[in-house]
Amino acid sequence: MKPIAIFRHAATEGPGYLAEFLDARNIPWTLIAIDAGDTVPSGASAYSGLVFMGGTMSVNDDLPWIESVLVLIREAVAMDIPVLGHCLGGQLISKALGGAVSRNPTKEIGWGEVAIADNAVARDWFGDARSFCAFHWHGETFSLPQGATAVLSGPGCANQGYVLGKHLALQCHIEMTAVMIEAWCAVGADEIATASGPYVQTAHEMRAQAGQHLHGLHQIAARLYTKWLAGALNSPGP
Repeated sequence: MKPIAIFRHAATEGPGYLAEFLDARNIPWTLIAIDAGDTVPSGASAYSGLVFMGGTMSVNDDLPWIESVLVLIREAVAMDIPVLGHCLGGQLISKALGGAVSRNPTKEIGWGEVAIADNAVARDWFGDARSFCAFHWHGETFSLPQGATAVLSGPGCANQGYVLGKHLALQCHIEMTAVMIEAWCAVGADEIATASGPYVQTAHEMRAQAGQHLHGLHQIAARLYTKWLAGALNSPGP
């Protein structure tokens, strides 16, 4: 199969558990490190799927690569090549497909429960699960593009995930590993120190709860990645 393209926008926000998942199944993937100066591909046809990770920037920032990414997402969707977004990645998908990204009423930093919607699309992706504890680090939120179905919500952010055909966009993070949590707590120390609210945890709380929540998070991630990958395996082309 053609490789999965994984877009990294910040050095500490790589594919994490997704890389482990793909490697364990011998699924080819390639990293496009926007943060290190890699250029956005001119087309989507060389890939079985496109995955967009998180980042500290906003999709509304005037950055030279954002418009190229939005064009690429629209092309992939038009070609029925599945796209998957985590946090910033989900916001990029939303904006590319006509949604809006705006400030969330409150910051979310750390572990927090999300509810799985009671609809057929959500059951198809999540099975019998009705909620799980996800990891969060964001101050903005996306709206749902036309035709999308909401599959996740939370008390601190109404839109935590949606599905549009083969495409999955998440506001929360399911790709986390213990190493990533340590790195984020280090680079985000100043933001943690100045943030406040009911959905903001300390670095100590995030680290302490990792052992409790990571296994369950990876179970959810594996199910979602398996479902998404089925669409990638059926992408157009040889």
